[in-house]
Amino acid sequence: MNNNNKTIRVAGILKETMTDGPGFRTTIYSQGCLHKCPNCHNPQTWDFKSGEEYTIEQLFDIVVNEEFSDVTFSGGDPMFQVDAFTELAKMVKERTNKTIWMYTGFVYESIIKDAKMSQILPFIDVLVDGPYKDGLRDTSLRFRGSSNQRIIELKNGIAQNIS
Repeated sequence: MNNNNKTIRVAGILKETMTDGPGFRTTIYSQGCLHKCPNCHNPQTWDFKSGEEYTIEQLFDIVVNEEFSDVTFSGGDPMFQVDAFTELAKMVKERTNKTIWMYTGFVYESIIKDAKMSQILPFIDVLVDGPYKDGLRDTSLRFRGSSNQRIIELKNGIAQNIS
């Protein structure tokens, strides 16, 4: 795992996507995941040593230059680099009016009980939580792969609406 909160190991960046939240989004796919969900959509993101390292400032510049796109953190799992993603999210929220969605294999109830993981929640507008479960795969769901995953609207880090 990346313990350096000035850089983020990234599997890829997808600009102007419409699959990781509503509207056009710039999705940053974090590198590294221990969940290893069977039939994961992005198994190439599991290895913590793969991908490319970016500074928080480089990622912010990419996000800002996509004028009409909001932001999504996906993976891998951004929670494995939560310090750096928190810094990036804070920068985005303080300097832009972009919304931030974040996907994680952890569940909200566990995140809010963990001081390290919960630090990012005040800067996230929507959290999609829970591991992908192949037995609960549902292609009719928007913005998630299995029915156990929830779309949670946050305000100041507190769940406001869970669907």
